[in-house]
Amino acid sequence: MKNFELSVLDLAPVKQGKTIHDTFQDSLSLANFAENLNYKRFWLAEHHNMESIASSATSVLIGFIANGTKKIRVGSGGIMLPNHSSLVIAEQFGTLESLFPGRIDLGLGRAPGTDGLTAQALGRNPMTINEQFPRQILELQTYFSKENSDAMVRAIPGEGLDIPLYILGSSTDSAWLAAELGLPYAFAGHFAPEQMEMAFKIYRQQFRPSRQLKQPYVIACVNGIAASTSEEARAISTTLYQAFINIIRNDRKPFAPPVKDMDDIWSPMEKSMVLQKLKYTLIGDQAEIEEQLQSFQEKFEVDELMVNAHIYDHQKRLESYHIFSEAKNSVLGV
Repeated sequence: MKNFELSVLDLAPVKQGKTIHDTFQDSLSLANFAENLNYKRFWLAEHHNMESIASSATSVLIGFIANGTKKIRVGSGGIMLPNHSSLVIAEQFGTLESLFPGRIDLGLGRAPGTDGLTAQALGRNPMTINEQFPRQILELQTYFSKENSDAMVRAIPGEGLDIPLYILGSSTDSAWLAAELGLPYAFAGHFAPEQMEMAFKIYRQQFRPSRQLKQPYVIACVNGIAASTSEEARAISTTLYQAFINIIRNDRKPFAPPVKDMDDIWSPMEKSMVLQKLKYTLIGDQAEIEEQLQSFQEKFEVDELMVNAHIYDHQKRLESYHIFSEAKNSVLGV
């Protein structure tokens, strides 16, 4: 079986009964914990107008996490590029890379990370997104290049820095783009698993080597919930199920603690919709996680598995990432 790295996707989840300050402290605690377990990277995702997610000022939060850690790579999973000026993102990430050399990743997506009305407030033009996103990526590459030093518009800090770009996707569209540009590709299997297999196939078949990357590099983002027993893992996973029910119902309230019976909350149709969205979610004790990891890797052969854990209790969240680390080492015979 192909070797793979483990990483963390953090949405800076806001929990019922907790403050946003608590959220940020929990994110830093998780980053330190993951660093000690040799997770490869810690990514934060840009979302807006959601009471349940506090990572809207993604660049600022990346700086906070990088400042509180020592070696783990920290970055965006991702920056929703059409929400921003390319120059501003180049300057922000140039600043981060200058502060924390060799540790900053810039993952890029085209989705708004929010609802339509908020997207308008962010200044997005939906009519130009498909042409704007690829153009902005090329703009970023230009701003980061040494060759741009004679240009009238320059990114300082940013110019001449080695800041790796990653393309994020939740459909096959970005797979074609990542392959064409020769950039690493991360798929959002944690909320849109339907096209993941086809997207990876397209990316690998169409990949063109670039200055940044000579061979395809695939990251799969999945939800993962592990506990000391199978029963406990399934019990604490009800926070994740409730979060997806809230998405279906367009209810952005903070994440809820576990419940005894999800059938008291969701309808049969909602249950079916949630389970479809969580098709590749890994849930169980260590033995079950090992089996699921092996099955997933045999199917997808990813270079990296990025795990998101919607778990209400922070200590149980840490324990889950520890179990995933142990399970991965066992599967790979490390």
